[in-house]
Amino acid sequence: MKWHCLVKSEQVKELVFYTTLKPPNQSVNTTTLEYWQREWMANALRGVAVRLHAASPSLRETELILRLIGVGRSFQAIFQWGSSTGQQCLQPAFVPENTALVQPTRTLCVLVTVKPKRAAVDETAVKINGEWSWLYAAIDLDTKLLLDVQLFKRHGTDPAAAFLHGVVEKHDCEDTVFLVDQFGYRTSLSRLGLSGRVDYTDRNLIEKWFHTLTMRVDRFHNSWVGSRLSVRQCLVLFVHYYNFQRPHQALDGRTPVEEVN
Repeated sequence: MKWHCLVKSEQVKELVFYTTLKPPNQSVNTTTLEYWQREWMANALRGVAVRLHAASPSLRETELILRLIGVGRSFQAIFQWGSSTGQQCLQPAFVPENTALVQPTRTLCVLVTVKPKRAAVDETAVKINGEWSWLYAAIDLDTKLLLDVQLFKRHGTDPAAAFLHGVVEKHDCEDTVFLVDQFGYRTSLSRLGLSGRVDYTDRNLIEKWFHTLTMRVDRFHNSWVGSRLSVRQCLVLFVHYYNFQRPHQALDGRTPVEEVN
């Protein structure tokens, strides 16, 4: 993984990239330790740590990478930085009046508004502290941008309608065709006056995204031990990483946000 692609500061780029060339048992002789200790570098340092952790390294691996460039921060501190960043990106969900009993945990702030021609929608089951929940996601098939992600305590027509309502509140979906894999979605689409069809071919992208999510967040393979808040915080970091920082092969190495702009 080319970590230097995930950060903006030129000085931080150089330091973080250099660490990938050195074996973990060798130390890096940095002459810029005072640079890291300046108060105005705090936000940049947090940004590097959060981006590294979101890209796939564990908390302890991120701690090791920072130590290689002369930054002594514990994995607990890195966890707190990630939690704080994730919490700042959370916002209340939009829920239709007729689905008031179906409350999503929260919707994740995507921060980009688009006018998708085709959007793939899907959900997957995740276990949190031994109880099943359902993660809904929608993705623009042309720009590869994640349109929205929400976590619900159950699945079915009402949660699907609530999720789709959140998508159309954030984006211009007047002419969007929603591609789904279940006929049950038709009721939700009809309730909101949206256009859609059952499609098992062009929806590969959303299925690949869920696969990428489970690969990055290995706790989703079996069970998530922690609060629903910690799940939301982890998801919001991954969504931000996927949309803003992760180069997409189908976009010639551009990120979805770069493709939109």
